[in-house]
Amino acid sequence: MSRIHPAAFLAATLVGCTVASAAYADIADYEFQLVSQTVTRADAVTIDVKLVNRTTGEPVTGAIVFSTRLDMQPDGMETMTTPLEAVPTTEAGLYRFNASLAMAGGWRLSLAAKIQGEEGTVQSRLVFEAVDQ
Repeated sequence: MSRIHPAAFLAATLVGCTVASAAYADIADYEFQLVSQTVTRADAVTIDVKLVNRTTGEPVTGAIVFSTRLDMQPDGMETMTTPLEAVPTTEAGLYRFNASLAMAGGWRLSLAAKIQGEEGTVQSRLVFEAVDQ
């Protein structure tokens, strides 16, 4: 039976803890970003957002978006809402939603998501403009 020297055990433990803690970021390091600041007003529009780690710039895949809201708060009409439908995508870090934008003007997309391995919730409120063609 072999014995592990206490100093070697301590060094291995410290290395393991350092690697494990480096694997996770703070939830505040993540954000949703609009792919485009404008969309053309229509009955069927696609809104693309990316989820990224701000410190590394890397896209974040596999987040669970559990809360969505689309309203006209930027134009003072917070009660003017429209449903959103999540659409699957294969691009890393891209999250896509379909909606009907009945009016041109400012729209606010509110999102909340959980990221695997992170504590807390990523919350973003993104403002974009719906324009007539």
